[in-house]
Amino acid sequence: MSELHDLSAVDQRRMLASGELRSLDLVNHYLDRIAAKNDDLRAFITVTEDTARERAAQLDADRDAGDPAASDITAAPLWGMPYGDKDLTDRAGVPTTYGSRAMVGYVPTESAVTPQAMDAAGGISLGKTNTPEFGFPSYTENLLDGGVARNPWDLTRGPGGSSGGAAVATSAGLLPFAPGSDGGGSIRIPAAACALVGLKPSRGRVPGGSGVDALAGLSVEGPIARSIEDVALLLDGMIPRRENGRPRDQFSLTAPNSETSYLDALHEPQRRLKIGWNTWSPWATDYEITLEDGAASALEETIHLAEKHGHQVEKIEPRPFPDYVRAFRAIWQGGASAIPLDDATLEHIEPLTRWIIEEGRKLPARTVVEALRTLSTFERQIIADYDPYDIVLTPSLAMSLRPIGWYDQTDGNHNFIQQCQYTPYTSYLNVAGLPAITLPVAADPLPWGVQAIGRPGAESTLLRFGREIERVLDWAHRHPPVW
Repeated sequence: MSELHDLSAVDQRRMLASGELRSLDLVNHYLDRIAAKNDDLRAFITVTEDTARERAAQLDADRDAGDPAASDITAAPLWGMPYGDKDLTDRAGVPTTYGSRAMVGYVPTESAVTPQAMDAAGGISLGKTNTPEFGFPSYTENLLDGGVARNPWDLTRGPGGSSGGAAVATSAGLLPFAPGSDGGGSIRIPAAACALVGLKPSRGRVPGGSGVDALAGLSVEGPIARSIEDVALLLDGMIPRRENGRPRDQFSLTAPNSETSYLDALHEPQRRLKIGWNTWSPWATDYEITLEDGAASALEETIHLAEKHGHQVEKIEPRPFPDYVRAFRAIWQGGASAIPLDDATLEHIEPLTRWIIEEGRKLPARTVVEALRTLSTFERQIIADYDPYDIVLTPSLAMSLRPIGWYDQTDGNHNFIQQCQYTPYTSYLNVAGLPAITLPVAADPLPWGVQAIGRPGAESTLLRFGREIERVLDWAHRHPPVW
C-alpha cells in the first residue's frame, strides 16, 4: 500500500483539493520522515515543526469554514503542501545560517519575496534546507554541526550544491518538492546528482529570484521535484498571483491566446521541435574536461528518444569564447567581495570561501567592469548560436557523483577547477539568462542527468519535452535505497 510520500506532489495537492487529505496529516507525515532520516542525510539545517503544524491546522480550519482556496489549484497551487526554504533565503523568525558558522544566531525579521509568494500560494515551510557556505560551492559540505549533506543514492557521496539539502530532501521523500536557487548550476547540479528534475528558469521569470538585480544577472530561483508535473506545480507556486489567480509573470506562456499555469500548459500539444546537442563547454579552453561514459550514454539515450518522438536532432558547436573563464572568475570573486564580513570574521569561515572573498577584494573595479562587458558579449553570442534551435541538449554533469571529501580544502584555485570539471555545462546558461532543465535520464546504479536548454521565456517547451521523455523512462517512480 502506498504511503503519502510515494504519491506525486500533484496527486497530494489534488487529494487536498478534494478533501480526501488534510494538510495537518500531510505535514505530520513529512515531519515524521524528517525526524527518522535527517540525522543520516542532513537535508535540513533547521526544522520548524511547531510553526508548520500551526499553519497546517489553520489552513484546515479555514477550509472547514469555507475558504475556496483549498480546492482551487490554479489560484492556490501550493495550498496545504509542505516544502523547505533553502538556507540562503530569509524567513522571518527562523534562523538563516547561509551555511556558515559566521552567521549562526542570525534571525531575520522579514521574509524574502519567494517565501512570501509561496506562503500566499498556500505552502507550508517545514524549515531550512542545507546549503554550502554562502552558496558558493557546487557541493554541500559546510562546517556547521552535522552540515555535510549525503546523497540518498549513496551515502558516501555528495548531492552537489548549492541547493544540496533541497535535492536530498526531495529525493529521499522528506519533501514532495523544494525551491532552490541557481547562480552557476545550483539547482541543476544537485537535481542531476539526486535523480531529480531541476529547472533553472529564464532570467526575470521568478520575481523573488529573478537574477535581474544580481551581479551579471547570474542567480535565479526555481523548482526541484521528482517529476515534470511536480516541477510545473511548484513553479506556479513560486510566481506571485494576481487577484484573479493568474500568474504575475514577466513572459507569456506558450499556450495560445491565453495566460495559464505551467501545470495547465503541460497539456498543450507539443509541436515538432528542432533540437541541437553538444558536449561543448567554455571552461574547456583553460581546464581539462573529461566526459565520463555514463554521461555520454545518458545524452545518447535522450537524443534517441527525441528522434523517436519525431523531433529533428543534429549536433551543433557554439563558437569559441576564450575570455569566458577569466571573466566568470572575476565576477564570481567580485560578487563574493561584497559579503559583509570583516577581516576578523574571515578567520572563522571555510578556506574556499575565504579565498574567493580575499581574491575578490584584490580585484580592481576596472577588472570587474571589463568582466561584465565580456560576459554580456558572451550572452549575445551563445543566444545567437542557439537561436536556430528550440532546445539544445547537453550532459548535466561530466563526472559521476563525487565522494564526500573529494574537493581540495587547502587550495582554493584547485578547488574551483575541480568544480568546473565536475559541472562544466551549467554556469554559461546563467550568464546567458536562458532557461535550462535537468532530466534524470538514468540511475543505474547512480544518477545521470541530461540538460535541456531553451530559448528565453520558453520554460513550457522544456517542460513539455521533459514530459515526453519522462513518459518513456518513468523516472518519478525510481527511488534511492533510503526511501
